[in-house]
Amino acid sequence: MHLELRHLRTIRAIHDKGGLGRAAEVLNITQSALSHQIRALEAQAGVPLFLRQSRPLRLSPAGMRLLRLAQAVLPQVETVEAEFRGPAATRGGRMHIAIECHACFNWLLPALDAFRRAWPQVDIDIRAGLAFTALPALVRGDADLVVSSDPEDLPGVVFEELFDYRPMLVVPAGHALAGRDHAEPADLAPETLITYPMDRARLDVFSHFLDPAGVSPAAIREIELTDVAILLIASGRGVAVLPDWVVEREAANPAVTAMPLGDPPVTRRLYAAMREQDRARPFMADMLRLARAAR
Repeated sequence: MHLELRHLRTIRAIHDKGGLGRAAEVLNITQSALSHQIRALEAQAGVPLFLRQSRPLRLSPAGMRLLRLAQAVLPQVETVEAEFRGPAATRGGRMHIAIECHACFNWLLPALDAFRRAWPQVDIDIRAGLAFTALPALVRGDADLVVSSDPEDLPGVVFEELFDYRPMLVVPAGHALAGRDHAEPADLAPETLITYPMDRARLDVFSHFLDPAGVSPAAIREIELTDVAILLIASGRGVAVLPDWVVEREAANPAVTAMPLGDPPVTRRLYAAMREQDRARPFMADMLRLARAAR
């Protein structure tokens, strides 16, 4: 199979736009030429790359493999291309970040440290006060990148996939659920659930676990900081649902233990949202690469 960069750009554009028409506009080719390119690529691959009965158009498992390759390779290629076009013109800029996911600081800060060293002329800032209105802030220009697990159809905004994660129920080591291979919604009914101070619809434990089952915890306690939540869990003050990267960090902590939500386990995806015109900026592409690698 002979892969070219244009093939990877095609896969990425169709995935992002959900259809041939809009992807053709982004790629600046006709829809007919795009269809021909896809047929030729599928003939080379020997397998379908798209699920053609779906609306919007979705990638097949083989297509998803090419998408992951495109997401890994194209940002680096675009960074080098831009630097060759004019290094001095591409190094500066602004990247103000708003984060809807409180626990994301655990993996994002190392990525930002690496970014700061690579792009010293870019003005970096984390807009903590925009956590609850992050996407509207992105649209009006108060933020340049938003980390979110809830993509929305917003004009002029694109969502780039970062990685998948699993929300995990974290309980004290001596808890009745400790040692279980997974948790069921009913298990949380008698518990004090420790959560971040966010809208209930944006908390994975409610939107993808408890609410569909019609279950509510006995009490809810809102905590801003992940480390404080872990301390409260360890002291028997409640339980919490935290992403798997937090659980991995606490693997050596004998005071807490964790398990997936449900069987099969609930799995979520994290995205980076940005304005469409910023997507091709070299430093933005490099930030996405670093964020994926940090996880």
